[in-house]
Amino acid sequence: MSPENASLRELSDALAAGKLSSVELTQAFLDRIAAANPRLNAFITVDPEASLAEARRADERRASGTAGPLTGIPVAHKDIWCARGWRTTCGSRMLANFTSPYDAHVVERFAAAGAVLLGKCNMDEFAMGSSNETSWFGPVRNPWNPDFVPGGSSGGSAAAVAARLAPAATGTDTGGSIRQPAALCGISGLKPTYGIVSRYGMVAFASSLDQGGPFAKSAADLALLLNVMAGFDARDSTSLEREPEDYTRCLAEPVAGASAGRPLAGLRLGLPRQYFGEGLSPDVARAVEAALAELRALGATTKAIDLPASDLAVPAYYVIAPAEASSNLSRFDGVRYGHRAAEYGDLIDMYCRTRAEGFGAEVKRRILIGTYVLSHGYYDAYYLKAQRIRRLIADDFARAFGEVDMIAGPTSPTVAFRLGAKTADPVQMYLNDIYTIPANLAGLPGLSIPAGFGEGGLPVGLQLVGNYFDEARMLGVGHQFQRVTDWHERVPPGY
Repeated sequence: MSPENASLRELSDALAAGKLSSVELTQAFLDRIAAANPRLNAFITVDPEASLAEARRADERRASGTAGPLTGIPVAHKDIWCARGWRTTCGSRMLANFTSPYDAHVVERFAAAGAVLLGKCNMDEFAMGSSNETSWFGPVRNPWNPDFVPGGSSGGSAAAVAARLAPAATGTDTGGSIRQPAALCGISGLKPTYGIVSRYGMVAFASSLDQGGPFAKSAADLALLLNVMAGFDARDSTSLEREPEDYTRCLAEPVAGASAGRPLAGLRLGLPRQYFGEGLSPDVARAVEAALAELRALGATTKAIDLPASDLAVPAYYVIAPAEASSNLSRFDGVRYGHRAAEYGDLIDMYCRTRAEGFGAEVKRRILIGTYVLSHGYYDAYYLKAQRIRRLIADDFARAFGEVDMIAGPTSPTVAFRLGAKTADPVQMYLNDIYTIPANLAGLPGLSIPAGFGEGGLPVGLQLVGNYFDEARMLGVGHQFQRVTDWHERVPPGY
């Protein structure tokens, strides 16, 4: 078994059988990071001493017979999750030297499961971006071609898993920031239903949209990770109090009554007309159509549906998200923590200089937009209208789920684009999330899995959107697709 390309289950079984130790496994991935990260810039912070200490504790736990499925397995965290004693930067100069005094709920959950914190991954500044080019620490590069972007904002996490620098990683998804980089890097990524994963300890961007989720090679691995990440947290007012569930339960049979030869028999997939028209590049369309043919061969049926309000998703999102960001980022003022300007005249001047120096151009743009749409005289014209559109989008999905079980389509309209290709045109950058944003506005779960390759040999992602709390079945469908395809097993050349 090659550890870097093994599934989480295979790694767990190898650790349980004593074929390798967590220390050996963690060291192997640390060596890969040391060799490849200078090229990819996927990690902001790596602390080998701390990671190996956690690995030793995991080995002791396995020896004592108290291990769980993920005990001893290294996991990387997007640098938006607070981790005690670790630098937590959000990819910003504003927090470049901030060391968190506490753990996020997600970090606590992985620690309780015995997972090893491998490092903190690079990201678009404060999760604002679709290409991972806005980070204060420099852009992340796509392992399939270092001249291209990995997607964003969780591009560091996606690139790390794609290049096999980590067997799994966490991310956050506000408008597609897990699914889009998963698609562009050729790995699997899941945005759960809003409220399933606690946001406590996640540095907030847009609180009504942000949701944490996992990256991994396969849908089966995502199910194991979600078993750890999901759970009620009283410290997060939006956390949902639900009975715990096993997200691996549908991996064998995602659809009731399905047969061995046709495991998806009875599954009704909706194909939104709005996702297959103008704007979808031909190479992505071909790969997605081939993936849909595979799903039909597995027994699924497909039906064209309409999501008429989805055309308004991007403009609605870029009113709501900046408005919430304007409020959330007001705490970064140089008073209590984070960057502070070295020279200033008075308190107001300190605020102004600190925020001017600490925030990058994209963050400033969104703060200004958000402040404008919330201001007196514009609230009704912009923010309230965007919230009404959000309701229409959720209603479209509700009607669609009266006809179909899941919605399928492309994750991104194109494959990865060149670094710098869209930085001068924010609107073109924003349109890269046109197929992922609607699920965030409605709070629905979304899954992206590898579905082939497009122009330049760059990966294409297939997106599945399910009804609320339908993660287990979505992951089961993704798993059945991955049983008959090997796109998720493909590794970028040189890794």
